[in-house]
Amino acid sequence: MSRFVILLGGRLSPTQRLLGQVRGARTIAADSGMIHARALSLNPELWVGDFDSTNEELAEAYTHVGRHAYPTEKDMTDGEIAIREAINRGASELVLAGGMGGQADHTLGHFGLALSLANRGYRTLLTSGDEEAHPLIPGKLAMDFPPGTIVSLVPFADLEGFNLEGVKWPLIDRRVPLGSSLTLSNVATGPVRMSLELGYGVVIAHLKQE
Repeated sequence: MSRFVILLGGRLSPTQRLLGQVRGARTIAADSGMIHARALSLNPELWVGDFDSTNEELAEAYTHVGRHAYPTEKDMTDGEIAIREAINRGASELVLAGGMGGQADHTLGHFGLALSLANRGYRTLLTSGDEEAHPLIPGKLAMDFPPGTIVSLVPFADLEGFNLEGVKWPLIDRRVPLGSSLTLSNVATGPVRMSLELGYGVVIAHLKQE
C-alpha cells in the first residue's frame, strides 16, 4: 500500500497521532500547504499549485523541491491537483493534512472529494491533527479513536441499514434521513465500527487527546 500525504493550507496541529499517520509516507504539497512540512518532519517530493498564497519566505525555504505551476484561473483546486499527482504516482491511501478548517467551501469540497475517492477505492483521511474526517460509503469502516472522542456522522444522503458500535449510544440497522441529527455527537468508548447498506456521509471526530 502506497500512502501519500497531501499538504493543504487549512489549520493543523502536529499531534503525536498525526505524526504517526504521516511517518514514512510520500508527500506532495499544494501551494501554501508547504507551511506544514517542517512541523510534520516531511520532505515533499513535489509542490503544485498557482502559488497565489505562498509567500516569498516559504518559496525560498523550499527551492530544492520540484514545482508544477498552474495558472490562477483553472478548473480545479490546488489540492485536487496534488491528489491527482499522487494517484498518478501510485497512491492507494491519502492523508489530506490541513484539509479541515479555513474556508467552509474548501472544507466541504474536500469532503465531497474524499467521498469520490472512497468510491474509487482510495482510503482517505482528512485531518487537522485534533480533528479528523473519514468518508463513509456502503460497506464497513473501522476507526481507532481514543476513548472519549466525540464522533459524528453527517449524512450527505438518506442512509439505510446503518450500524454503529464502540460508542456510548450504539445503533443497529437504522435508517437515517438526510438532515437528521441522530448520528451527531456520540462518544467513542473504544475502536469505532460502522457499516452501511445504502447512502453516504462523512464521519467527523473531535479527538480526545491522550
